[in-house]
This record gives sequence, structure tokens and C-alpha cells, in this order.
Amino acid sequence: RISRTLTYLDIENKLMPNTTPLEEIENLSPDGVILGGGPSIENIGNCKEFIRNLDVPILGICLGHQIIAETFGGETKSAEVESYAQIELNILKEDGLFKDIGDTLKVWASHKDEVVKLPEEFEILANSEECDVESMKHKEKPIYGIQFHPEVQHTPRGGEIFENFNAICESWK
Repeated sequence: RISRTLTYLDIENKLMPNTTPLEEIENLSPDGVILGGGPSIENIGNCKEFIRNLDVPILGICLGHQIIAETFGGETKSAEVESYAQIELNILKEDGLFKDIGDTLKVWASHKDEVVKLPEEFEILANSEECDVESMKHKEKPIYGIQFHPEVQHTPRGGEIFENFNAICESWK
């Protein structure tokens, strides 16, 4: 769904498995990397290696968000109340990813697992009544995490999140 949404938005992309060797990704000279969702943090392939070693903007979605947190010393755990529903985000800081979005945003989010301890090098960009860390960003690097799913139609402005991330990638070049 992420790749299809990016293609629909005319954002060049290539879908690759998380087991792809780091060198293969580096040889493609990507402008950015999106780490998508998945069922379990135990099956993350080479994602932590990508996060540690790629010098490009990175966006982690749901499980990708949680992997970023753990890579930098944060903590995740099962949510107190598991849910998969539309929620309202409180945008605390625009910081590129939420450019021109406003103070709140309806999104479709999964709360089976969530970030419960923010890594030291990160700041919270958005929260909700369901989760304190709906979105985060590294304070110095263009590494972002979001708990919600911008690629689904239940996140009406999800395309704008991808376009904003694409703008971050283009300005990083």
C-alpha cells in the first residue's frame, strides 16, 4: 500500500524486502527510506542496520517507528488497549513532516505495540489520547517515526505526509 500510494503521488519508489543487504540499498543511492509496518518486532530483517548506517532521511511507519525507537535506545511494549481505528493526533511540532497540516489530524492507527520511552536524541512531534508518542523525530538527523498509517484511505491527508517526507528527502540531497 505504501508503494502504491507513493506511485499515485508521482513519488519514485522501489519496494524492497527488509532482508536486502545494506550495500545493495547504498548502491541504489536512495533519496530516503521508508520502513513500513509489519506484524512483529522479531521479524525486522536488516532494518536496524539501515537506520544506523544510511545517511538519508528515514520514515518509520508503525513497526518501522518502533524499530527506530529501539535502535536509538527507546522502549516499546504492548499497548494497554489494543486498537486499530481512526484517532485524532495532536500536532505538537510541525517540523517538516506535518507542514501545513494544522494542529490536529485524523489518522488510522494501530496500537498493538507502541513506543513507551522516547530515545534521548528524539523529540515528540505528535501525540493522542491513545498514545504519548504518535510521532517523533531525531533532534539532529532527518529520522522520523509515526505510529499511524498514512497509506490508508482512513487517513484522509496521508498523501500530504508522504509529500512532506518527499520534500524533506529532496532538500537533503
